[in-house]
Amino acid sequence: MTTSAAKRPAWQNVLQNLRQPKVLVMLLLGFSSGIPLYLVGNTLGFWMRENSIELSTIGFLSWVGLAYSLKFLWAPLIDKVDAPLLGRWLGRRRGWMLLSQLVVVAALIGMALVQPQQGQLVLAGIALDQLVVFGVLALVVAFASSTQDIVIDAWRIESADSNEQQGLLTSTSTLGYRGALLVTDSLILIFAAQIGWSLSYEVMALLMGVGVVATLSAREPAATQQALAAHPALFTAQGLFDAVVGPFVEFFRHHGRWALLMLAAISLYRLPDFVMGPMANPFYADLGIAKETVGAVRGSFGLVATVVGVAAAGLSAVRFGFVPTLLAGAVLGPASNLGFAYLALHGADAGVFTTVMVIDNFCNGFAGVALVGYMSSLTSVGYTATQYALLSSFYALPGKLLKGLSGVAVEQLELGRSLLEAYALFFTATAVVGVPALLLCLTLARRKSVHAPPASAA
Repeated sequence: MTTSAAKRPAWQNVLQNLRQPKVLVMLLLGFSSGIPLYLVGNTLGFWMRENSIELSTIGFLSWVGLAYSLKFLWAPLIDKVDAPLLGRWLGRRRGWMLLSQLVVVAALIGMALVQPQQGQLVLAGIALDQLVVFGVLALVVAFASSTQDIVIDAWRIESADSNEQQGLLTSTSTLGYRGALLVTDSLILIFAAQIGWSLSYEVMALLMGVGVVATLSAREPAATQQALAAHPALFTAQGLFDAVVGPFVEFFRHHGRWALLMLAAISLYRLPDFVMGPMANPFYADLGIAKETVGAVRGSFGLVATVVGVAAAGLSAVRFGFVPTLLAGAVLGPASNLGFAYLALHGADAGVFTTVMVIDNFCNGFAGVALVGYMSSLTSVGYTATQYALLSSFYALPGKLLKGLSGVAVEQLELGRSLLEAYALFFTATAVVGVPALLLCLTLARRKSVHAPPASAA
């Protein structure tokens, strides 16, 4: 940041950054990044439940989301190699963005055509289990989408000129991302009630065009070009070591003995939401709330609450720093799950449901920005894609592993109880799961106050 910029009030710097084209590009890329997630996750569970698919099967199929948690395995390749054909034309970051977006579009259309149903599907004279084919297509979406996330995160981090701008880009990305989640978790339910699930998924595939436009409008970050010149080519002994091992060595060298604590806190931070996720939409179906109502509330009150939560976290990060904001999110995120437990016991009341949605969307919007901002602050230029993929994989992997058992958990809790009582116990348990992450964040906050500059400097 220049001296003159440093002397301006913080709000003037924010307004100055808002006028930059990359902020709008970041908003659109965040939207593109969020579109596929629920289409192979929570929203898919609603579609499957309406097709009478068992809860345990819905939970198991949510494991396709493990692709998001294992993306660090191919992130070094994305960091060091251009995308086929497109890389030479668009550059390393944008080339991979466009390729992954096109694959997501194709696989979503495939899901819309196949549909999640029990039965046989004949392809080229071969009879295949229809639900298995559908699951494979969902896996392709998850793999391509997670690849898109690798590159978008790297582009965001490398495009920022300062910590303040990084906070702004993070908030902007999260706003676009949460907006996409509302579309795929709320508006799609209204669409599905009117035009059916298959056509709704095709509409979602068309919305990926927002990301394509953003990719073509973006500029390749200068930091990417500098990193290409500073690091050896991939297909040499030194290059392979630098691509695969270098990011991890650099991370632990830079953060020392605190690195493991940081990874532990990140890995547990969103665990309550991941574990609860696959059962949310089946819960609404079993509670008797119409999907049109769910979609309308999420797309109105939920949207406002999300925007407020994202903005609150962004302002908190600028004013207090990433670690205090992370700590606040560690309280808000898990606590919001208790609202679902109350809803399960109270019944299908529109007012209570709306209140729960407002609380949940605000808390999740805040916690999401808090975690993304904190993880972004831990990366090093030259290893941005791989290090951020590692961190985001750590934050998602435990939850993605455990959420596949969420349906089994509810079915087991139902023994000797009503189904809604089982849901209430399940949601309460997911809130309790957030306690270890809170304790770790408290430790990081104490360490930050002793060893780091004042939070306002962030």
